[in-house]
Amino acid sequence: MRKQVVAIVGRPNVGKSTLFNRLCRKRKAIIDFEPGITRDRKYENIEWNGKRLMVIDTGGIVVDSNEPMDFLIRQQAELAIDEADWILFVVEAKTGVTDLDMMLGKILRTHSERVMLVVNKVDNEKDEMEIYDFMQLGFGEPMPIAANSGRNTGNFLDELLERMPDTIDDDFVSTDDRLHIAIVGKPNVGKSSITNSLLGVEQLIVSDIPGTTRDSIDSVLKYYGEDYVLVDTAGLRRKSKVKYGVEYFSTMRTIDAIDRADVVILVIDAVDEISNQEQRIASYVRRGYKDLIVVVNKWDLPIKDNTTVGSFIKHIKDELAFIDYAPILFVSALSGQRMSKIMEVVNEVRDESNKRIPTSQLNEFLQKVVYKHQPSHKTGKRIKIFYITQAGVHPPTFIFFCNEVSIIKEEYKRYLHNQIREAFGFKGATIKLIFKGKKEEDVSVEY
Repeated sequence: MRKQVVAIVGRPNVGKSTLFNRLCRKRKAIIDFEPGITRDRKYENIEWNGKRLMVIDTGGIVVDSNEPMDFLIRQQAELAIDEADWILFVVEAKTGVTDLDMMLGKILRTHSERVMLVVNKVDNEKDEMEIYDFMQLGFGEPMPIAANSGRNTGNFLDELLERMPDTIDDDFVSTDDRLHIAIVGKPNVGKSSITNSLLGVEQLIVSDIPGTTRDSIDSVLKYYGEDYVLVDTAGLRRKSKVKYGVEYFSTMRTIDAIDRADVVILVIDAVDEISNQEQRIASYVRRGYKDLIVVVNKWDLPIKDNTTVGSFIKHIKDELAFIDYAPILFVSALSGQRMSKIMEVVNEVRDESNKRIPTSQLNEFLQKVVYKHQPSHKTGKRIKIFYITQAGVHPPTFIFFCNEVSIIKEEYKRYLHNQIREAFGFKGATIKLIFKGKKEEDVSVEY
């Protein structure tokens, strides 16, 4: 049987994300005193007393609002309610029962058999005397907790598990060997639209308001019978414009998504200039030795002639010269133009990243490139590179054994890097070069 799915719902600012983080035992959801911070659904596996659950965090529901963003948030929360086995209806002790709580209670009443009423911010025994007012919502005796401090959350989880049937969690594994694909870029370049187009469903909130997606959301994509994990991320902003709080943790979530990814798709807007943000993102991806694809979105907008593609490729390679190994795709998530090509290229890049070159072939290559361009040093010391071997894949990792690492110039290391790529390809894969000297501590790692 699959794990039980638990959705956390409630009006804005009752502490849903604080409870989510408490259950996950990590700062997974963004927390701030500004209402409405959590917009998309977020998922996490948790374990309590040997049982495993999938918990969903949702945005604050404003039932009677006509604001477009409130409607989108409510739509996401309703999706979570529909897919959940159990619903945690979170209210807040300090404020008491509000009109919004009453309206949301009416919506949830049709699901009353799977609703557990949770009163948050019950910090002491005195506060517990106030919780019975919430019984008018019609969901029985409420469970008092303080998610921020953890007060009574253990008893709350025990009670939740008591209500659940026994489950066998055969599908729960601690390792995930599916290919993780992070979709990154500055705000409003169409990352969520690309994700939705690939998935074929309105999984994420899509809006023309920059920065709509603030958290990283994992979604499963099936492609020719194989599962992939798509991570749609908050737009990275320049550090000088990231204030501590919501923006800060959004950026951290994006960095985390890149760290967790196998393949990173850097999305660029076809009608915008390439900025320092794209350069910084690409640099971070490369420093993390991640496979990389550049996707130019909104390609339906520019006026084009037979030189447009070539000019744009040259512009990208000039501005992002250090990732010139990354394939470039021109797509339109809105019209669907060339969207089917993305997963095809993802698989090509994965294969390139996992490619192994036999040691004999590598050392034949080494003899040729050293003969063509001998390493030198201003001191006149003789540089010897004895042999090369491939130590790993994803990223492709090559070890050069030499007499002394410190006398090999950076220019020569780049030369060897470029020669490997020219000889063996590795399209989209970030190559790692390791230089080892005769002494154990004489080691250098380069791109």
